[in-house]
Amino acid sequence: MARMTWPLRPLPDGRGEVWRWDLGDIAELPAVRSVLRSRLDDVGFPREPDDPAGERLILAFDELASNALRHGENPVVATVVAGSGGWLLDVSDRARDAMPTPAVDRDPAQGGLGLHLVARLAVAHGWYVDGSCKHVWACLPSTIEERTPALV
Repeated sequence: MARMTWPLRPLPDGRGEVWRWDLGDIAELPAVRSVLRSRLDDVGFPREPDDPAGERLILAFDELASNALRHGENPVVATVVAGSGGWLLDVSDRARDAMPTPAVDRDPAQGGLGLHLVARLAVAHGWYVDGSCKHVWACLPSTIEERTPALV
């Protein structure tokens, strides 16, 4: 069976407020998610139950960051660009030869479906190598109505 991988694409030109975290351990993620939620509040992002876009952003952020911390090499840098039409997530690590590979033919109880989840949440996603770093990125809309499923 052919090996399914994320599309190799350059990072889109993201313009907006930039939030960045240097991550060293998976245990840091709960605190970082909390800071990300408060930053969404600071920029006036509505937390309405009928528009879960903010929680989808946090979920995608957590999946990409935890993958880099588990499967990549330090340093891991997670960046969110909050633009007018949505968010651009970029997570980099030093495992430049280890491309992101979504799980195929695996029991969902065994985990490993994070890249599939991010692909479903994103309007675009991809990865690329820049110098000594691998970057995995995803663009998410700021409202669910804007969301068009990404092509895998």
